[in-house]
Amino acid sequence: MDLSYPADAETFRAEIRSWLEENLPEGWIAAAERGEALDMSAEDRKAFNEGWPKRLFEGGWICATWPTEYGGKGLTTMQGVVLSEEFARAKAPLRADFFGDTLVGPTILQWGTEDQKREFLPQILNGTMRWCQGFSEPNSGSDLASLKTQAVLDGDEWVINGQKVWTTGGHHADYCFLLTRTDPEAAKHKGISYLLVPMRQPGVEVRGITQPDGTAEFCEVFFTDARCPKDNVVGGVNNGWKVANSTLAFERGMSATTGYRRFEEEYKQMVSMAEANGAIEDAGVRQRLMEYYTKIQILRINGLRSLSATLTGSKDLGVMALGATNKMFWSEMHKAAMELALDINGAHSMLVDTNSPSGSWPGTARERRREGYPVSSMMSAFFFSRSETIWGGTSQIQRNIVGERVLGLPKEPQPG
Repeated sequence: MDLSYPADAETFRAEIRSWLEENLPEGWIAAAERGEALDMSAEDRKAFNEGWPKRLFEGGWICATWPTEYGGKGLTTMQGVVLSEEFARAKAPLRADFFGDTLVGPTILQWGTEDQKREFLPQILNGTMRWCQGFSEPNSGSDLASLKTQAVLDGDEWVINGQKVWTTGGHHADYCFLLTRTDPEAAKHKGISYLLVPMRQPGVEVRGITQPDGTAEFCEVFFTDARCPKDNVVGGVNNGWKVANSTLAFERGMSATTGYRRFEEEYKQMVSMAEANGAIEDAGVRQRLMEYYTKIQILRINGLRSLSATLTGSKDLGVMALGATNKMFWSEMHKAAMELALDINGAHSMLVDTNSPSGSWPGTARERRREGYPVSSMMSAFFFSRSETIWGGTSQIQRNIVGERVLGLPKEPQPG
């Protein structure tokens, strides 16, 4: 395999590096190269977080692969990859809103009407509209097509009733891209529509689901006679299943050549931790660390295989299955790695992290938890890793995809 990039891609890489050096705070990139975050005061960090999306927008880097007529730079796939790699190398944020510019934005580009593109895409690009994803329901997770939320047309509006769950960021969102049943008499895959629903209206109730680390970014959303304009259907009425699969493909296909980096950083932290507390002397710990490192490199190479397949338009089934196999591979790899991290750190993993901008957090551990302060960052990563084998397609479903579509195995028996 030739792992080198074309000369024009490397020229573009130099352009991105130059822009980052000019626009990131002094010392940021040097800290990133050491595997650290820049030490900033709370005020400086707040100012950076508020001002960075504007700089990204002015630089044209948000959704830069979008066509120029819709506000993008019209970058090629290779340029988009280089852009992602350089921002990942510098540990610089590249998005205004993940759900907006990574999931629903590309979906609107592919399936939306011109009116939808003119209304929603500019607000996604400039970061003024935040989104959440309304797919999963309490009894419709892996079997997403069994969803029960319904929308009924009433004049020029859809009236929506039902419940969604695991709606990440629902408490902050302005809009939800929602899967809902619009033809209850049709076969379950045929009667679904993909709606763009305003969240800030009567009839939409959002409840945060508090996790073990005290955070509540996952939400339940209840729709009770909530309303949505008739023209906010993406891809046509009752065609939502095809549209949703496009969205899921965008979700599973992200970060092919950069996704491994966060695991590599965690690996380095785990080695440092093991060296500091003596766990590195345990042969079993060393073996598990090297297994993790090896899998990270496999993930990196598979990412390059995915990129190569995209650039060449390969239709080979084995290559096309990389999305499913990579999702299954990295999520299960990370779950095992976080169990190793807890073994290395021992009981210290359960301690509340008191490293705050002010130096310490007030009150008892119980009081800090009640006020929403997180447990240690390692425990938070451990808790989150438990969800990674579920969201974006469960490992069980990914195995079905590979088994049935690539290996040609019989389809899984359906319940009577």
